[in-house]
Amino acid sequence: MSENTKAFIDNLEAGNNADAGEAFKSALRDKMGDALDIKRKELASNLFNKEAESFSDPKPEIATPGTFAQDGSVATPGQPELDGKAELEIAGNDETQTQ
Repeated sequence: MSENTKAFIDNLEAGNNADAGEAFKSALRDKMGDALDIKRKELASNLFNKEAESFSDPKPEIATPGTFAQDGSVATPGQPELDGKAELEIAGNDETQTQ
């Protein structure tokens, strides 16, 4: 039993409620400080004993690099030439419409 706990009990027995309150606060403060020290030591010992974790997704692989044209577009080998027109399929109609 700590000194503050003994002081708390002795002050309660003697009827010194104000001193008992202060002794209780001190005992509680000591107990919390000890618990925090134990947790702090546990955290510090486990902090660097883990393997490194990946913090980002893996980078995508580029299968076929393209070449830049003078207009800034990228042409990749085997890719069809784009004319800039959108092709849409409308549900219920098998024809492809160009807009």
